[in-house]
Amino acid sequence: MRRVAVLGATGSIGASALDVIARHPERFRASVLAAHRKVDELVALCVRFRPDLAVIADAALETSLRDKLAAAGLSTRAAAGTAALSEAAASESCDSVVAAIVGAAGLESTLAAARAGKRLLLANKESVVMAGPLLLDAIRDGGGELIPIDSEHNAIFQCLPGRGLDLAQAGARRILLTASGGPFRGKNRAELAAITPDQACAHPKWSMGRKISVDSATLMNKGLEVIEAHWLFGATPAQIEVVVHPQSLVHSLVEFADGSVLAQLGNPDMRTALAHALAWPERIEAGVAPLDLVAAGALRFEAPARDTFRCLDLAYRALEVGGTAPTVLNAANEVAVAAFLEGSLPFLAIAELIEATLAAISAEPVAGLEHLLYVDLTARRTAQIKMRHGFC
Repeated sequence: MRRVAVLGATGSIGASALDVIARHPERFRASVLAAHRKVDELVALCVRFRPDLAVIADAALETSLRDKLAAAGLSTRAAAGTAALSEAAASESCDSVVAAIVGAAGLESTLAAARAGKRLLLANKESVVMAGPLLLDAIRDGGGELIPIDSEHNAIFQCLPGRGLDLAQAGARRILLTASGGPFRGKNRAELAAITPDQACAHPKWSMGRKISVDSATLMNKGLEVIEAHWLFGATPAQIEVVVHPQSLVHSLVEFADGSVLAQLGNPDMRTALAHALAWPERIEAGVAPLDLVAAGALRFEAPARDTFRCLDLAYRALEVGGTAPTVLNAANEVAVAAFLEGSLPFLAIAELIEATLAAISAEPVAGLEHLLYVDLTARRTAQIKMRHGFC
């Protein structure tokens, strides 16, 4: 019986993970559930799954969580705050951790799970973008397992032999990361000038949270995945190619030295990757509809429109610069996306603000977690200042 901590339990990935867990009660138990601020939703999940521990990231909500758990007649313990998230991820209450907290907020708990030797089901791509070397060191030192559950990186993992985390050892020469193209595929910059948050969040294929939906619309999500693929699979920037595949049925491909190309296909449903990672190396039923290739028709691929969706090139640039540049990129993007969702920044200005922030902060060698957190905070403040002063 695997005891699973679901960090980000009230989000879309958390819901998919819990659906798979519920389908296999003889194999998995949701022993820890964590959320950011949604106390009522977290308590409702606790009523259903009866975890040992529930954690709310906002420390001010601890009393509310504890009282509502007691009112529901549950013996589930309550904890709150970012330190409690990390303690839960590293605790003996779980042996597997679904790291699905959005953004830099998920970094410390992800590292804690890695250091504690857990099976880490990684959806928090920002942890790899910010702290790729630190995360890989933590996995190695802790003796645990890292299985990506982004659909693209999980596809690559499945296409590579063995543990699926080394491009060179597998005799592979490049990765083809597929992108849906988001809701604005085919539009030019003039057509994007007045885009609203609701339009940006209306993804044509995937059901996702608002932040990641905006990242998909700008192609920053794919840029972050390029950086993630570099660290997870030892691929150079030149070995990672992004191709737009609007049907979202081919989740990524790997080309090998002999010219063979392996692809992982499936309907766009996160439960496939989650079921694979939870049960790996076995295969289990995930509740996903069978893929009907005849009904799907022709599978199309095209190059991304880099001049229109500039965030992708900014991510490649940060990866090539290295050091703390990806941390600055990620922080500036989180500030820009939040401002766009609040209505205070135009859609096209997201890339402009990120570029201005990258230009303002020189990249440095990564000196540890505290250094990265300092750079992250500095980049956020810089982006906020530049936004107030017209990026000057």
